Amino acid sequence: MAGAGPAADGRRLRPAVIDLSNDDLSEATTSDPKRSTSAENEDDVDEEQFSDSSSLLNDILNHESDDDDEPQNIDRVSPEEAATLKSRLRQVGPEEFIKETVSSHRYTAKRLCTAFGVIPPGVFDGRPDTGYYRLLGLAIIRELASRQKLTEYNNIDDVAKLLRERKNIMVITGAGISTNLGVPDFRSKDTGFYAQMREKGFDSPEDVFNISIFDEDPSIFYENSGKTLPEPGKTTPTHAFIKLLEDKGRLMTNYTQNIDNVEGNVGISPSRLIHCHGSWATFTCRKCKFQAPGSQFYDHVRMRSVAYCPVCVDNLKRARPSSLKRKRSYNVAGRSRSRRAYDRDSDSDGDYDIPQPGVMKPDITFFGEKLAQSFFDRFKRQDRDKVDLVLVIGTSMTVAPVSEIPQALPSDVPHIYISRDVSLNKAELLLVETNPRQRVRHIQFDVTLLGDCDVIVSELAKRAGWNLKHPWVLNGQGTDLHEIDHDMSVWRVAPQGTQSPSPERVIPLRQQ
Repeated sequence: MAGAGPAADGRRLRPAVIDLSNDDLSEATTSDPKRSTSAENEDDVDEEQFSDSSSLLNDILNHESDDDDEPQNIDRVSPEEAATLKSRLRQVGPEEFIKETVSSHRYTAKRLCTAFGVIPPGVFDGRPDTGYYRLLGLAIIRELASRQKLTEYNNIDDVAKLLRERKNIMVITGAGISTNLGVPDFRSKDTGFYAQMREKGFDSPEDVFNISIFDEDPSIFYENSGKTLPEPGKTTPTHAFIKLLEDKGRLMTNYTQNIDNVEGNVGISPSRLIHCHGSWATFTCRKCKFQAPGSQFYDHVRMRSVAYCPVCVDNLKRARPSSLKRKRSYNVAGRSRSRRAYDRDSDSDGDYDIPQPGVMKPDITFFGEKLAQSFFDRFKRQDRDKVDLVLVIGTSMTVAPVSEIPQALPSDVPHIYISRDVSLNKAELLLVETNPRQRVRHIQFDVTLLGDCDVIVSELAKRAGWNLKHPWVLNGQGTDLHEIDHDMSVWRVAPQGTQSPSPERVIPLRQQ
């Protein structure tokens, strides 16, 4: 649908007004200006398909601005008007839709963006309307590609029935399934790991997991990352529920965005577990590539001391003094390692540097590293064509490539969303106040169950007739269900008596 845009505001626009080659957008975002926005071949699902134009749009969708950066008095369409516009887009297609809206001067591109949940950041203020064309084009593309709700699934009993019947269940998990263990998520505004790092004085808290900074000074990582490491042996009912799916022969794959490896600790088979962003499960030497179980180095993380490679240390002990050379040692091949506090070299070493062992790095995907190919290989070669049910648990589905999985699956595969309703930025809150179906805007789930993940999966297991064994699961615990959005099947689930919605809106869940 790419086409030439008008030369200036006020002229009659050509039928296809959205010019995706317009680079104005990239100047106003933190996205990579080199990122491609061309459409990918639908039959070739790879890294580019998951991270092209949708990632650029996500930079705006997830933009958490300061008050000074938030657009003032932006002219938004109403939720009802937005629903009508979206329906019309699907009825007539993008070109006719643009004719009827922007070309006819009924809407500016800026205002039309808000119909698709896009609130342009304040840095866009003062731009001509043509400066919003690319953003609007991306929003329209995403809307047309977004998954639509299946009308035959509407409540928690429908979900329980699906659990009993389906044999190839894909489970997508995020930080919300581990927060009850005291492991912080990364992006929550006040309690997330990045927020905690900002309180400690980090201007860019992501630096703790930056590979270039790690190679220069690994002490920054070791001194600050311990809070993301879970206590050994601790799991939640949600982790036990995923393991139960495997034991019942129903789990196809658990795609986890978590690095804590609790899924592995609960016993989920490695063949059914994909760590999308790596995990603490193993550590690898940055110098000799020796790999070992992460448990050997957890004490270093908890004690905030850099872990060095035992193989390198042993080799250096056996080395002769004549092996010393007049050159800097290297932490990674071909890259000089800066001499920081973690170097134990003394200034009295004279003209010779003592060779240093490599530093052990957890096999977490740091900023600056590529995602593991296992994610893309597993999805393309097996899961995409076999999956018959998707459970999304404890994640807001805003981080690529996982966020794009639903768009790449057959439209008749049911999708269920289970999560707390807490990870919302300001733009999202404005929408949710009047339209609760906007929580995860690019995916329409068939049933959405909001609340504590552990409570929800425990109730689902009971309704499926399964025995979920975990110390936190209380037999006979009742649960209340409050309907939030009838059309989109959004429900809030809580232990019985702990929420107080309007009486006529409460549906007691059956007790077993």
